[in-house]
Amino acid sequence: MLVVQNLSKRYPGFLLDNVSFHLKPGRIMGLIGRNGAGKTTTLKSILNLVKPDNGTVTMFGRDFYANEESCKQQIGVVLGGIDFYSHKKLTHITAVTKRFYQEWDEDAYQKYLKMFSLDPEKRVKELSAGMQVKFMVALALSHNAKLLIFDEPTSGLDPVSRDDLLNLFRQLVKDGSRSILYSTHITSDLEKCADDITYIKDGKLLRSAEKSQFIESFQFLKELDEEGPLTLEEIMIRTERRTYDV
Repeated sequence: MLVVQNLSKRYPGFLLDNVSFHLKPGRIMGLIGRNGAGKTTTLKSILNLVKPDNGTVTMFGRDFYANEESCKQQIGVVLGGIDFYSHKKLTHITAVTKRFYQEWDEDAYQKYLKMFSLDPEKRVKELSAGMQVKFMVALALSHNAKLLIFDEPTSGLDPVSRDDLLNLFRQLVKDGSRSILYSTHITSDLEKCADDITYIKDGKLLRSAEKSQFIESFQFLKELDEEGPLTLEEIMIRTERRTYDV
């Protein structure tokens, strides 16, 4: 579904350094790391929203950069910091958005509007931050995308809405035809729905593995008197507070 190899991007004071991982069909991958670690740079470099200095991205078995337009017909993207015209109604924004997609599914869109309790006649400025996220997710899910790429999709959502969205993620990948890559700092979300974890620290890939294998590989961080495996949250906290090579 998605293969990222040796992806690099240099900014003044920051280097995304040869990041590689792969996402199989029917899987949910959580991309984790503290703020500033390079998660958003990774996602934007994959999508060519910022031009990477090095590396390759393969989607659906094709070179993404050589087939960008056709590949983007099959992906749904929600990135943080994207602003709509605040005075426009949702229905107007949707009318413009759906022109870009050959396989826009109006029935699916209406289903997600109902699921997320979105009123298409409301203006963007009338929506809370959480409802704006839900609207972006509804747009991303409404053109039969096979790969969904989300940057902090549960940010701003209340606990019930977050849980509903995570359950939706599990349903979306259940038949094996879709995959989801999403960044988050809410590790409890990953405990509920992620199949794989990719961890970026200071611009470098620290580990990318199936979730149980990922967790197992960090159990050496436990204290001698501790019982039970470390959680993802504990792994992140302890990892960020020490310097070592895994």
